[in-house]
Order: sequence, then C-alpha cells, then structure tokens
Amino acid sequence: MSPAPETIEVDFITPRHLAGGGDPTWITVPLHRACGWSHGNDPLMPHVLLSSPDQKAILNLEPDPYGQWWTLQHAPGPGRPAWYASFGARTPVELIAAVTDALTGPVPAASAPSDPYEPLRKMAWTPAVGAPGSVSPDGTVHAQRLGSTEEPGAWFVTATLGRNRPVWQARFGEHTPAHLVTAFTTALADPRPVLRTHGSRGLPTRDPSIVTRQTTEVLAALVDSALKERVQSLAARRATPPAGPSSPPWPPPASGRIR
Repeated sequence: MSPAPETIEVDFITPRHLAGGGDPTWITVPLHRACGWSHGNDPLMPHVLLSSPDQKAILNLEPDPYGQWWTLQHAPGPGRPAWYASFGARTPVELIAAVTDALTGPVPAASAPSDPYEPLRKMAWTPAVGAPGSVSPDGTVHAQRLGSTEEPGAWFVTATLGRNRPVWQARFGEHTPAHLVTAFTTALADPRPVLRTHGSRGLPTRDPSIVTRQTTEVLAALVDSALKERVQSLAARRATPPAGPSSPPWPPPASGRIR
C-alpha cells in the first residue's frame, strides 16, 4: 500500500488586506524567471534589487523599520515622466504582485479607460467622510488620490486598525500609469481569501471580529507547486495574453476550523 499524500495545515485569511505580507518570492521569483528581470544582490546586504530587461524599472526590497519596504521606480518614457510606487512591509504580496504582473504584461490600449476607484465601488466601498477617496466596508482601508481634477496628485492606500494602529500603506506617484493602480485596487477588492502558513506571525491582528482564519489541510505538493505554476503562467504570456484573471492553484477551503 502506497503512503498517503503528505498534507500541511494552512490558513485561508479574509480580508486579504489584513493577511500580513506573505512570501516575497511570490513577486521576486516570477520577475526573474518569467519576465527576465536581473538581480544585483549583494550577499552581505539584506535586500533584493531587481531591474527590468530594458533597465527602465527597478524593484528594491529592503527591510526598513521606518519606511516602505518595497519600492518600484520607473524611468521616464515617451510622453510620460518618471514614476514610482512603494509598499509597506505588511502589504500582502498578492496586491504588489498584481502591480508587477500588470507592469510586465501586455500594455493596454491608450484609449482603454482605467479608473482605480471602479473595482472598489463594485465591492461596496463607500465615499470617505470628510476626506476624498473610498473606504472599505469594514472601515480598515482608505484609498484616495490627492490633488484636484485639474491637477491630480499621488495615490495613497492605507490600512489601519484604528486611529493609532497603522498596518501598511501603498503609495503611487502622480505619474504612475492608471492601469497599474487599478490592478492594485482590483486585487485589494478581491473577496477571495489568501493563503498563509498556519500559525504565521505576520498577521497584524488575530481578532476574530476583524480577521477570519480558516485552517484546513492542503496537499503539500499543491502548495509547493503554486509558485512554479505562477512562473509558468507569467512566462506563457509572452506568447499568449491571458484570457482573464487567474485563480489560485489550490481549491477554496470547503471546510475547516474557523479562527
């Protein structure tokens, strides 16, 4: 009799914006292996530096207790000034990956509309009271764009657990392409849970009235192959553009312990 397939316990967490940062390789490995970004890592320095094949974009991951851990910078191009995006340490990697996937994917037509607020409105986000922008249904995330209609400024998306408990902040410079900001807000508004290692210490809160953790057993091989399948999927875009947003390689939890 062959041994039973190995399983491991994982947590499916909602809302995803309070799931913690996750595994950085979900972003860095596909950029390197599927999109051809080169790395200039110094083994003596605790950071990762990746540059795009055309050397116009640089992604820097550097642990910084006082600032943003992830910084994406892009050089100016025809008709567009330089731009940047940055993300705090606890920004879920699934949200940042949505931006890098959109950056390395097919460029949308210039005429294609892209409103970063639209994915939020579709998921019942409401206008902020006394400030511009939109607020998530649970009140823990605020997305806003500074400036005016005539002179729009930078985007800020901030997750908090009360007035004095910031969790993470994403910042997009005023010249960041709108479809990249929209990719972020689309991933942010996605109601599907994200997977984290069971017992992960990266959660900003374990309050069951705020975060739902559904612990279940998943085939270890399925979890191990998730990153490989992601790399293959992104690499395949060079030949065939994707038909739509991809789903996680593991099935949603049908049952398990709610925490």
